[in-house]
Amino acid sequence: MQLDAGQWETDEVTNCLFCSIAAGEIPATIVAETDRVVVFADINPQAPIHVLAIPRDHHKDFAALVEADPQLAVEVMAAATNAAQEAGLDDGYRIVFNTGNNAGQTVHHVHAHVLGGRPLTWPPG
Repeated sequence: MQLDAGQWETDEVTNCLFCSIAAGEIPATIVAETDRVVVFADINPQAPIHVLAIPRDHHKDFAALVEADPQLAVEVMAAATNAAQEAGLDDGYRIVFNTGNNAGQTVHHVHAHVLGGRPLTWPPG
């Protein structure tokens, strides 16, 4: 079955793991939230501190978010930064947005990874 762009977007949102977490339909360890942003622990942590900051609204990646709602992009970045500060990552942390399959994005709902609590190498991989 061929889906047009509008149908694909509707199906993507309907089946989106992060939309379900933001709506409270799937449990997650929530560390912070606002009316528009949720921060929760990653279920496959790559560092001692690894949380994800997401907008409640569905946007497939950071570029789409910036285009649709630049202020919400700022709110996601602020939530990621606040999560790092709340976690006491004074020695350093990394905020990463993977955009697209080749960058390792596996859930196509924009999310910022906040990683810290150990030395992080460069390049990341």
